[in-house]
Amino acid sequence: MSTVQTPLDTADTATGGPRRAAAWSDAVAALALVALLVLGAATHRFYTFDNLRAVLTSASLVGIAALGLTLIVIAGTSVSLAISETASVCAMVFLATQSWGLVPSLLVTLAAGAAITALQGLAVGYGEANPIVLSIAAGFALVGVATWVTGGTSVAPHGAGYIHLNATPGGIASSVYVLVAFTVLLELLLRRSGFGRTLYLTGANRRAATAAGLAVGRTITIAWLLAGALFAVAASFSGAFNTTANINLGGTLTFDAIAAVLAGGTPIAGGSGSAVRTLCGAVLIAALSDVLLLRGYSTGAQVMVKGLIVLAIVVVVHLRSRQGAR
Repeated sequence: MSTVQTPLDTADTATGGPRRAAAWSDAVAALALVALLVLGAATHRFYTFDNLRAVLTSASLVGIAALGLTLIVIAGTSVSLAISETASVCAMVFLATQSWGLVPSLLVTLAAGAAITALQGLAVGYGEANPIVLSIAAGFALVGVATWVTGGTSVAPHGAGYIHLNATPGGIASSVYVLVAFTVLLELLLRRSGFGRTLYLTGANRRAATAAGLAVGRTITIAWLLAGALFAVAASFSGAFNTTANINLGGTLTFDAIAAVLAGGTPIAGGSGSAVRTLCGAVLIAALSDVLLLRGYSTGAQVMVKGLIVLAIVVVVHLRSRQGAR
């Protein structure tokens, strides 16, 4: 007896590709993990409690931003290349509004991050704009606006509310607790809500999701909006830690977040992935940077290693995808 395949069935079937891609990403990440454990055993002070805390703190700032990027990637809208610039602007907003108090300052910062990224999400979701080109343009615009407003100087706080974000309850940085809390909340949102299911189906096959009558444009816009809010959270912790902020504060955050998402096994093609995977990827990338730092390697060497991991994942997944398509 024949069966009729609906657009949603097509989208469900299409998730097989992303799952295979995630499996190959896992294989590359597992190799990196083995190399890390071996290198860590030969590195003085790597397996100490104090160093573990340093790794977790480093992973938390990148991890929170990477959680936001995970939504963008799962939606099948590639990545945002304006994370560093968005975080820098949000950190400047956070410190500039400290005189209003911590909570109002956080709310304004979250609203700024969400608005900046949601505007891009609108163009990607409803206008099918290229997310790479769009986010590059957005990054340039943010640099221009921030430089014009501040005259290129750093922003310093006029209040002390930000100090609370630097608290270390139980000896662990508060940003680590926030990372874990957001990971749980995001995982529940992805697995247990209609938004999460629509997001996966949109990322797996946008045309099929549209044909099935799903709110594709709205789902993508919400994904980008939530991503911007998470970029702003990471920026608030970064601004509080550094106590000043300028347009360069974000540094390599864009690349670090992309590395964490891909190392966690979320395929760049979308339709698969999870918050828990991104958490693992962020810790892996932070631990790799840490062991290289302990062994005296420069920042350039750390960036190169992370780049090689991302390159290996992208190349392996691409080659396996081409073989699977034949």
